[in-house]
Amino acid sequence: MHFPWRNRLLRSESGSSIIEAAVLTPVLLLLLLGAADFGHGYYVAEEVAAAAHSGAAYAIQNPGRLSSDSAGIKTAAKNDAANVTNLTVSTPDWGCECSDGSSYSASCASVPSSCTANWVYKVTVTASTNYAPLFPWPGIPSSIALSSSATMRSGGN
Repeated sequence: MHFPWRNRLLRSESGSSIIEAAVLTPVLLLLLLGAADFGHGYYVAEEVAAAAHSGAAYAIQNPGRLSSDSAGIKTAAKNDAANVTNLTVSTPDWGCECSDGSSYSASCASVPSSCTANWVYKVTVTASTNYAPLFPWPGIPSSIALSSSATMRSGGN
């Protein structure tokens, strides 16, 4: 038997664009969602880093109050990352060290005496949060810990 319509149907290219679009649309959508989720995670990581930096900058502006203004340091850090939920800022670590970094005294209990040059105030602020991806991805944990520390130094003597 001879079916001429079958040959025409097999050689016809009409409708192939719709089939290609139907195959590629889910793949492109998955790539778009992945890029959006990665971008959001990167944004949260940058906000956490900026919060740690702001806390350290606030702290080092008046090193004489480092022991009594821990709440102000934490507030400055949290205000810088207002869009980050559940941001935690650890108690700042501060002290005095030689300007060349050779000797350190926690909380400036004593000024480092072995300094060959001047000593400086040093403060370290750490901020952290848990990032939950926007979509559940296979092989990616449901929560990712993000943490950043910032250290600043200011003149002592």
